[in-house]
Amino acid sequence: MVTLQTRRVLILDDEQIIANTLALILNRNGFEAQAVYSAQDAINTAAQLSPDVLISDVIMEGMTGIDAAIQISQLVPSCRIILFSGQAATADLLQRAEAEGHHFEILVKPIHPRVLLERLVNTQ
Repeated sequence: MVTLQTRRVLILDDEQIIANTLALILNRNGFEAQAVYSAQDAINTAAQLSPDVLISDVIMEGMTGIDAAIQISQLVPSCRIILFSGQAATADLLQRAEAEGHHFEILVKPIHPRVLLERLVNTQ
């Protein structure tokens, strides 16, 4: 269980089973996690929820997770952004975002739940 203040986590992945599984794991470990399946839903939800953390896939149909993260970080400047992807195209997208002044954490899919929990708890 998380011993620090409960943190609101928004999970964005167009693969619903991944988003739902991560939300379930985080909720069972003391977080308030909510899963969404599109970048636009993530932006809308972030505007209402003001999450402490966004965990987002990068490569999705339509808007990328990086573009969603940029918009969410503008809506909720204190929101920590963690991106995860298993695709090589991610590197180019991250370089573009960094060139524009955005710096996000990155994790590689598949991620073991223990690693994700450690990352969330140890770097708050």
